[in-house]
Amino acid sequence: MVLAIGEKAPQFELQASNGETVRLSDLKGKNVVLYFYPKDMTPGCTTEACDFRDHHESFEGLNAVILGVSPDPISRHEKFIEKHGLPFLLLADEDHKVAEDYGVWTLKKNFGKEYMGIERSTFIIDQEGKLAKEWRKVKVKGHVEEALDYIKENL
Repeated sequence: MVLAIGEKAPQFELQASNGETVRLSDLKGKNVVLYFYPKDMTPGCTTEACDFRDHHESFEGLNAVILGVSPDPISRHEKFIEKHGLPFLLLADEDHKVAEDYGVWTLKKNFGKEYMGIERSTFIIDQEGKLAKEWRKVKVKGHVEEALDYIKENL
């Protein structure tokens, strides 16, 4: 699926690490930082989550909610949150439907093997539910600051 900046972001409804269901439609009036990552407890994903953790208050000050999405089950998300003190929700997209809707469920290659998985990506959704910015094939270093700066300057 091709997403267009300025268009309504694909709606979703996913189980969250706090036991509740999160719907994008319920977040109207807030900026949403929706970041997709491959797997809890892996080095790159841990670094990215901890970077979002360390900047969490700055995002909150800009009326922004951080939501991390991976195919991991809630039980694994809970361990990840506990281990790293993550102050934001992680959403379980076990059937990868939301990842497909956002175009981040892709063919990946690692050590000569091909498999389907999450392409590390971040989407900024504005207070009206429209896609404001996207980053695909994210490199972790410096990315969270880039997302924060975008919100400061544009939303």
